[in-house]
Amino acid sequence: MRALRLAGVAGFAAGLMIATLSAPASATVRIESSAGGRIGDYLALFAAVRQSGEDVVIDGPCLSACTLVLSVVPRNRICVTRRAILGFHAAWTPDRRGKEVTHAGGTRLMYATYPGPVKAWIRRHGGLTRKTLLLQGSELNALYRPCSGRSAHTERAASDRPMRRGSNRP
Repeated sequence: MRALRLAGVAGFAAGLMIATLSAPASATVRIESSAGGRIGDYLALFAAVRQSGEDVVIDGPCLSACTLVLSVVPRNRICVTRRAILGFHAAWTPDRRGKEVTHAGGTRLMYATYPGPVKAWIRRHGGLTRKTLLLQGSELNALYRPCSGRSAHTERAASDRPMRRGSNRP
């Protein structure tokens, strides 16, 4: 099993998509730390992962646009470790001075793509706003399967030889 580690995707989505598409179907994409980025970059990346047949292990923070993995990759191909944290908030765009301004259209798009149980969780916690909602622990395990002991062990072994590309910024 080969694991690709995502440590902030937006800046190197195209290169990772190429690596993902050429990887064997038994490969695993491992998300260890992603602060998010551009919605379109993540949708394209996770569409390539979906097409490849790869599984996704969420093993750390997957924040903002990274959470779109839940929208694109089938639920049965996603597992979460005890370190997994999903962070949801309203989409934003920089204004002319670089200040973050909530983007209503982007927020509606993101929310519309999430699976029903994730939407319900977001609604119960106040909706998508500037405040980041964190889904983790037992609440996350109620929605997504925990990674099995065997796959967690395999993933740890695979992570000893990580493939790292790019930076955290687009």
